[in-house]
Amino acid sequence: MARFHTAIEAKGLTKRFNELTAVDGLSFEVGPGEIFGLVGPDGAGKSTTLRMLTAILTPSEGTVRVAGCDVTEDPLGVKDRIAYMSQRFGLYMDLTVRENIEFYSRLYNVPKKGRKKRIEELLDFSYMLPFKNRRAGNLSGGMKQKLQLICALIHTPEVLLLDEPTNGVDPVSRRDFWRILYRLLKQGVAIVVTTAYMDEAERCGRVGLLDHGRLLAAGSPSDVRGLVKGKIVAVRSSEARKVSRLFSRKMRSESINVFGDNVHVLTSNPYDTERQVRELLEAGRIPWNEIRTQAPSMEDVFVSILGGNSDKKEIRMKGREIVKQEIEKTSKENDSHAVSVSRLTKRFGDFTAVNSVNFEVARGEIFGFLGPNGAGKSTVIKMLCGLLPPSEGSGTVHGFDVNTQSEQIKRHIGYMSQKFSLYEDLAVEENIDFYGGIYGLKGGRLEQRKAWAVETAGLKGHEKDKTSILSGGWKQRLAMACACLHQPPVIFLDEPTSGVDPLSRRRFWDLIYEMAEAGTTIFVTTHYMEEAEYCDRIALIFRGDMIALGTPADLKTKRMRHKILDIKCPDPERVLEALSSLKSVRDAALFGAGIHAVVTDDEKALSEIGCELKRLGSEPYEIEKRSPTMEDLFVSLIEEASK
Repeated sequence: MARFHTAIEAKGLTKRFNELTAVDGLSFEVGPGEIFGLVGPDGAGKSTTLRMLTAILTPSEGTVRVAGCDVTEDPLGVKDRIAYMSQRFGLYMDLTVRENIEFYSRLYNVPKKGRKKRIEELLDFSYMLPFKNRRAGNLSGGMKQKLQLICALIHTPEVLLLDEPTNGVDPVSRRDFWRILYRLLKQGVAIVVTTAYMDEAERCGRVGLLDHGRLLAAGSPSDVRGLVKGKIVAVRSSEARKVSRLFSRKMRSESINVFGDNVHVLTSNPYDTERQVRELLEAGRIPWNEIRTQAPSMEDVFVSILGGNSDKKEIRMKGREIVKQEIEKTSKENDSHAVSVSRLTKRFGDFTAVNSVNFEVARGEIFGFLGPNGAGKSTVIKMLCGLLPPSEGSGTVHGFDVNTQSEQIKRHIGYMSQKFSLYEDLAVEENIDFYGGIYGLKGGRLEQRKAWAVETAGLKGHEKDKTSILSGGWKQRLAMACACLHQPPVIFLDEPTSGVDPLSRRRFWDLIYEMAEAGTTIFVTTHYMEEAEYCDRIALIFRGDMIALGTPADLKTKRMRHKILDIKCPDPERVLEALSSLKSVRDAALFGAGIHAVVTDDEKALSEIGCELKRLGSEPYEIEKRSPTMEDLFVSLIEEASK
């Protein structure tokens, strides 16, 4: 099949739904062997754009050609040349991994000759070969994502369209996923990907920044980063939130934002800003580990261009309303531990999902529960919420026994599952009424809490809207409000920010912090390593076993045995394999727009890596010694436990 010079060509692409313009005059091109990233806030029009490229939706105006075919005049021709991975799994949960792939191979008319070999290659490359006979419904979220990609790639498409493919996927699986994508690039496949991870946007050849259906900017990641004028003064501290509040009161800056354990201050005068930062930290007696000046990242751009201070203040005000309501209630509790677990175990037949875990969570603590997909995180939460009986062990939640008092537990907790626990065919107020009824709220009390929920979710004026049409950020805050209608002292959040854009995640965490400061206990699972930095303590579970427990700072200091080199070069994906094979490098992986190399002897590795980059012609380059990030720690501990 002939390859075209331009794999995708969109001109004036527009899509209207009645009076709503979801995509407004979008124009862009994507060539073979190129990754084009579409980023933007929830509801910006990213998914609608992809659906028009696949011929699922017909444009209201404009033209689109995909692999030489007009999507309006020849939709069947388009579908023969593309592979599309939507946000919702297109898998058959009762079929095994192999049976799902076989089904798609017949759907795409893959010839029988060579089909078996192709399937084995894809399974082996994606590390899914050991699971080929497992039912899709029994796979973890990350495995389902990889299986869906394999199904899309059983035929080699000319164009691959991916709609937020790594949502809810742990850092290790995300690395595997991008390794597959770079292999496809070498085969000349054109890839369009939407993503909520800004570090993934850094890896694209070009990026389009979309908002309200309009393309605000497009170009290479460095071009888009150039939209933010000035430099970033980054302060790394274990008390990043406290630092941010101090700077917001005392400094004049267009942008002051928390990024994990870092606070980024946008400035046109880095020298003076660094001096002021040091003075403020010393006067406030706030500990810090590092102060450095750096270029803005893609997330700095996203937050600076699309963020609004008014929105953030509004959410924090709503959070304080929660605080006032919670203080009186939580102050009456005497038990110092909101959650206590001893040898908690869960088996499903011969499979041990959770293996004798032990931990305690203090009242008012934000406790992060991390682990790869399928590690046992959700199973632990379901036992603590009274939804699954333990096979062995004991535990208490708000003083109630997980073995014998599950109904009492349910009445004293809030629970927000990975899918937001909302009924999409109900209106906003109908969802709130439903949960209010479950929690026994009625009359004036229900009306009071209903008004609070609408305000907290930012949905005033949208009470009659169907939940299905809400953006991810709105659904997220509505689900949180529904989970907190009865003002529970303990809240369980199972991957609450999966697939939500950076701005919505920040606003959500503002709410979490305000609630925790009032004494509400927050138990949260997440795959965003930046969010793990926001927790007071974190636990890491792998294959059902607890392998780490402590504060983020302590774990990075005491459990990360090796050193990190941050490598910036023109084409990191091309040189990654060569750097990984160097004797002085234990491991190397893409990290944002560069590479993080894990080394034991950093001086020796600096020399070897520099020589190799020169040999490969990857210049100019920069190599810096860096403190480990939470993602570095996560990957290191998982690899150590896998041996």
